[in-house]
Amino acid sequence: MAKAIHMMIRVLEETRSVEFYRQAFGLEIADRLDFETFTLVYLRNTEADFEVELTINKGREEPYTLGDGYGHVAFCVDHLDVEHARFEALGLAPRKIVEFNREGALLARFFFVADPDGYQIEVLQRHGRYK
Repeated sequence: MAKAIHMMIRVLEETRSVEFYRQAFGLEIADRLDFETFTLVYLRNTEADFEVELTINKGREEPYTLGDGYGHVAFCVDHLDVEHARFEALGLAPRKIVEFNREGALLARFFFVADPDGYQIEVLQRHGRYK
Protein backbone atom coordinates (compact mmCIF):
# COMPACT_ATOMS: atom_id res chain seq x y z
CA MET A 1 0.00 0.00 0.00
CA ALA A 2 1.06 3.57 -0.57
CA LYS A 3 1.79 5.89 2.36
CA ALA A 4 1.18 9.66 2.25
CA ILE A 5 4.44 11.38 3.24
CA HIS A 6 4.13 15.09 2.46
CA MET A 7 2.24 17.90 0.76
CA MET A 8 4.07 20.69 -1.09
CA ILE A 9 3.21 24.36 -1.35
CA ARG A 10 5.15 27.19 -2.97
CA VAL A 11 5.81 30.15 -0.68
CA LEU A 12 7.45 33.53 -1.16
CA GLU A 13 9.29 34.03 2.14
CA GLU A 14 10.89 31.07 3.91
CA THR A 15 11.26 32.69 7.33
CA ARG A 16 7.70 34.03 7.42
CA SER A 17 6.20 30.67 6.40
CA VAL A 18 8.38 28.57 8.73
CA GLU A 19 7.40 30.84 11.63
CA PHE A 20 3.68 30.62 10.79
CA TYR A 21 3.68 26.81 10.72
CA ARG A 22 5.79 26.67 13.91
CA GLN A 23 3.46 29.00 15.80
CA ALA A 24 0.21 27.60 14.43
CA PHE A 25 0.91 23.85 14.41
CA GLY A 26 4.18 23.21 16.22
CA LEU A 27 5.90 22.16 12.99
CA GLU A 28 9.68 22.37 13.06
CA ILE A 29 12.23 22.05 10.29
CA ALA A 30 12.99 18.37 9.73
CA ASP A 31 15.22 19.00 6.72
CA ARG A 32 16.32 21.86 4.48
CA LEU A 33 17.73 21.30 1.01
CA ASP A 34 19.20 24.30 -0.76
CA PHE A 35 19.66 24.24 -4.55
CA GLU A 36 20.82 26.87 -7.02
CA THR A 37 17.35 28.07 -8.02
CA PHE A 38 15.12 26.87 -5.17
CA THR A 39 15.08 25.67 -1.56
CA LEU A 40 13.00 22.84 -0.06
CA VAL A 41 12.08 23.00 3.62
CA TYR A 42 10.38 19.98 5.23
CA LEU A 43 8.30 20.67 8.36
CA ARG A 44 6.82 18.18 10.83
CA ASN A 45 5.99 17.63 14.49
CA THR A 46 5.89 14.67 16.84
CA GLU A 47 2.19 13.95 16.15
CA ALA A 48 2.92 12.30 12.78
CA ASP A 49 5.65 11.77 10.24
CA PHE A 50 3.59 13.47 7.50
CA GLU A 51 5.39 16.62 6.40
CA VAL A 52 4.60 20.00 4.87
CA GLU A 53 7.16 20.74 2.16
CA LEU A 54 7.74 24.42 1.49
CA THR A 55 9.26 25.23 -1.91
CA ILE A 56 10.91 28.62 -2.15
CA ASN A 57 11.80 29.57 -5.74
CA LYS A 58 14.71 32.01 -5.57
CA GLY A 59 14.18 35.36 -7.20
CA ARG A 60 10.39 35.15 -7.18
CA GLU A 61 8.80 38.35 -5.94
CA GLU A 62 5.15 38.15 -6.96
CA PRO A 63 2.62 36.07 -4.98
CA TYR A 64 1.54 32.73 -6.41
CA THR A 65 -1.89 32.43 -7.96
CA LEU A 66 -3.67 29.76 -5.95
CA GLY A 67 -6.37 29.28 -8.57
CA ASP A 68 -9.67 27.55 -7.95
CA GLY A 69 -8.29 24.03 -7.72
CA TYR A 70 -6.66 24.23 -4.28
CA GLY A 71 -8.94 23.31 -1.39
CA HIS A 72 -7.19 23.07 1.95
CA VAL A 73 -4.99 21.00 4.20
CA ALA A 74 -6.36 19.93 7.60
CA PHE A 75 -4.91 19.50 11.08
CA CYS A 76 -6.77 18.06 14.07
CA VAL A 77 -6.36 19.24 17.65
CA ASP A 78 -7.51 18.10 21.09
CA HIS A 79 -9.01 21.42 22.23
CA LEU A 80 -10.42 23.47 19.37
CA ASP A 81 -11.59 26.40 21.51
CA VAL A 82 -8.18 26.70 23.18
CA GLU A 83 -6.41 26.57 19.81
CA HIS A 84 -8.77 29.16 18.32
CA ALA A 85 -8.03 31.53 21.22
CA ARG A 86 -4.29 30.86 20.86
CA PHE A 87 -4.41 31.64 17.12
CA GLU A 88 -6.24 34.89 17.89
CA ALA A 89 -3.67 35.84 20.55
CA LEU A 90 -0.88 35.23 18.03
CA GLY A 91 -2.60 37.49 15.49
CA LEU A 92 -3.11 34.63 13.00
CA ALA A 93 -6.69 35.74 12.22
CA PRO A 94 -8.62 32.46 12.48
CA ARG A 95 -12.17 32.52 11.14
CA LYS A 96 -15.06 31.67 13.44
CA ILE A 97 -15.61 28.15 14.78
CA VAL A 98 -18.23 26.20 12.83
CA GLU A 99 -20.23 23.17 13.95
CA PHE A 100 -21.15 20.84 11.12
CA ASN A 101 -24.00 18.43 11.87
CA ARG A 102 -25.33 15.54 9.85
CA GLU A 103 -28.58 13.70 10.58
CA GLY A 104 -28.81 15.43 13.97
CA ALA A 105 -25.32 14.41 15.14
CA LEU A 106 -22.09 16.40 15.32
CA LEU A 107 -19.89 15.54 12.37
CA ALA A 108 -17.19 18.15 12.91
CA ARG A 109 -16.20 21.35 14.73
CA PHE A 110 -13.60 23.42 12.93
CA PHE A 111 -12.24 26.77 11.88
CA PHE A 112 -10.17 27.93 8.95
CA VAL A 113 -7.04 30.07 8.90
CA ALA A 114 -4.93 31.27 5.97
CA ASP A 115 -1.14 30.98 5.95
CA PRO A 116 1.00 33.97 4.84
CA ASP A 117 0.64 32.97 1.17
CA GLY A 118 -3.13 32.53 1.35
CA TYR A 119 -3.30 28.74 1.57
CA GLN A 120 -6.40 27.71 3.49
CA ILE A 121 -5.95 25.43 6.50
CA GLU A 122 -8.77 23.68 8.34
CA VAL A 123 -8.29 23.08 12.06
CA LEU A 124 -10.63 20.34 13.34
CA GLN A 125 -11.55 19.15 16.83
CA ARG A 126 -10.47 15.50 17.26
CA HIS A 127 -13.77 13.69 16.94
CA GLY A 128 -15.20 10.78 15.01
CA ARG A 129 -13.25 10.22 11.81
CA TYR A 130 -10.97 13.22 12.45
CA LYS A 131 -8.27 11.70 14.65
